[in-house]
Amino acid sequence: MKRPPTLEQALGKGGSKFGNKRTTVAGIAFDSKKEATYYLQLQARQQSGEVAMFLRQVPIELPGGVKYVIDFVEFLADGSVAWVDVKGHRADTYKLKKRQVEALYPIEIIEA
Repeated sequence: MKRPPTLEQALGKGGSKFGNKRTTVAGIAFDSKKEATYYLQLQARQQSGEVAMFLRQVPIELPGGVKYVIDFVEFLADGSVAWVDVKGHRADTYKLKKRQVEALYPIEIIEA
C-alpha cells in the first residue's frame, strides 16, 4: 500500500503552502513570480515617468509588537502615494493585518 506524501514532499523542497515559487530578478529575491513580475512592471512605469520612485518591503508597526510588511510603496509623478501588496492568496492573517493597518493609519492598501 502506497503512503500519502509528506507535506514537504507535496510542496517540494522549500515549497510554499500556497504554491508560490520564489523568484530572483536582478539579484533581488521575491516571494512569488507574481511579485517579481509586478516589480518589473513598476520599473517600466518608473522609466516612463508615471512613478517617481518606489520602496520595497516596507515594515508597518502594529500593536503588540506585530509587524506588517507591505510589498511596495509607490510615489507617483502626480504626488500621490500607492500602498501595494501583491497577493495570489488572501490568507486570514493577511486580511486581519490589512484591516488593522487601514484602521490605524490613513492609508488604503491596494492588492495587485
